[in-house]
Amino acid sequence: MQLLEERIRRDGKVFPGDVLKVDSFLNHQLDAELLDAAGAEIAARFEDCGVTKVLTVESSGIAIACFTARYLHCPALFAKKSKTSNIADGVWSAKAHSYTHGNDYTMVVSKEYLGENDVVLIVDDFLANGCALKALREICEKAGARIAGAGIAIEKEYQGGGNELRAEGLRIESIARIASMDAEDGIRFC
Repeated sequence: MQLLEERIRRDGKVFPGDVLKVDSFLNHQLDAELLDAAGAEIAARFEDCGVTKVLTVESSGIAIACFTARYLHCPALFAKKSKTSNIADGVWSAKAHSYTHGNDYTMVVSKEYLGENDVVLIVDDFLANGCALKALREICEKAGARIAGAGIAIEKEYQGGGNELRAEGLRIESIARIASMDAEDGIRFC
């Protein structure tokens, strides 16, 4: 999606350690018009899949998931990164490693909201090494839900997570795919 790529070029900041900072428009301060366009694009790519739930992980995936769900006319559901007192004991869970934060956590989704009758579109703001996506896929598998695929705002293709998951048969549609990036040469898209 050219609109997102242009915004990344203009406002994205590359930091050491393969960090792309897009918090001025995607995952801290939110550009609602850009997110609406991105959600519409992802939804259009999966509109014929019978999606009943859009699933993401808290917190930075929630905005793009909500805009996508709006166009698919279904609920957005997010996995919490820890079990809280307001979630009953019945949860689906999976462990993941956060590349950004450098720690492990357990994602949980209430069994009340995800089950075998669901067709799930997994949506997230970033795909790098694929840990979060693998954990969300595992949660769907435990629930017996069918996975339509994954819609990603920004994929760092050179980190390999997306290609590994594609090789395993997961349909992944990324609307901005980064081939390489560094502070000196900037960002190169696929």
